[in-house]
Amino acid sequence: MKAMVKGTGRALPDKVLTNAELEKMVDTTDEWIRMRTGIKERRIATADESLSDFALPAAERALESAGISGSEVDIIICATVSPDMSFPATATLIQDRIGARGAAAFDLSAACTGFIYGVGIASQFLETGWARTALVIGGEVLSKITDWTDRNTCVLFGDGAGAVVLQATEEKARGVLGVAMHSDGSLGDLILLPGGGSLHPQSTEVLDQNLHLLKMRGNETFKIAVRSLAEVSDEVLGQNGLKHEDVDWFIPHQANRRIIDAVGQRLEIREGRTYVNIERYGNTSAASIPIALDELNRDGQISPGDIVLLSAFGSGLTWGAGLIRW
Repeated sequence: MKAMVKGTGRALPDKVLTNAELEKMVDTTDEWIRMRTGIKERRIATADESLSDFALPAAERALESAGISGSEVDIIICATVSPDMSFPATATLIQDRIGARGAAAFDLSAACTGFIYGVGIASQFLETGWARTALVIGGEVLSKITDWTDRNTCVLFGDGAGAVVLQATEEKARGVLGVAMHSDGSLGDLILLPGGGSLHPQSTEVLDQNLHLLKMRGNETFKIAVRSLAEVSDEVLGQNGLKHEDVDWFIPHQANRRIIDAVGQRLEIREGRTYVNIERYGNTSAASIPIALDELNRDGQISPGDIVLLSAFGSGLTWGAGLIRW
C-alpha cells in the first residue's frame, strides 16, 4: 500500500501587512526586506482569529477536493507551533467540526518541518493498513508569538494553513515514495520560544523579558538551512533511485528567498520548477509547503506522474524531505 494525495486545500487571513506598513512600525525599509528575504507582504490574523479559523477551512477544502466527507477520515495530524491552546490539540477541534467521529487526532510540533513530519507519519499509518484516510494539516498563526519590535524577525512571518488528504492505494506507480526526517537538539537555541512551557511558565517576569515571543539567530541558521535542505533532498531522491533532473516540481519551505535560491542551485533544479510564493505570504512555518502545494494543484500545474520534491527546515533543529509521484 502507498499513501496517495487525493485532495488539497488552503486558507489565509484577509488582512495583508505590506512592507510599507512595517516601515512605520520598526526601523526597516521595503528595499531591505525584499533584498534580504524576498518578501513583499504577508497575511496576518486579526485579534480574534486563531489557528482553527484557518486550519478548519483548509481541511474542508482538502476534503472537498478529494471528494470525501469528514466521516471517512481515520486520522488527523495538525502540524503547528501556534495551536489554539496548549491542550486540547487543535486537531481534535478539527476532528469534531468536520464530523470525523472517533478518528485519531493529535498536534505535531516540529516547527517549519512539521508538515513533512506529518506526511511521513500519516503515510506509515496508511501503508501498514492501520488507517485508510488521513488528513494532514500544516498551520500557523505566528503573528501571535512574533516580537513586533524586533526588526530582524517581525518582517519574516505570516499566518495561514494548508491541508492534504492522503488515502491508501494499491497503485504502486504513484503516491508518497518516501520521507526523510532528522533533528539536532544541540542547535535548538537558534530558533525558539522560551516562555510559556514548564521551564519558564507564564509570569510577569516572562512577559517583561518577552520570553513568550519567538527568538531567532538568523545568520547562523541560514548556512545550516541551505546545507541541510540540500542534503536531505538528495537523501530522499537517492532512496528512490532518482536524480535532480527527475524532479518536476521542487516545493521548499518558504523561509527566505535567498535560501530557496541557494538550495535550488545546489540541487540543480530545472529552471522554472522551484515553486516560490514567499513574496506574498512570508514564512508561514508548517503551513508554507501545503499552501504552495494547493496553489500548484488548483492551478493545474501538477500533472499525474510528476515527481514532486518537498523540503523543509525549522526549529528543533529539524529538517526533512518528502517525495511524491503525483
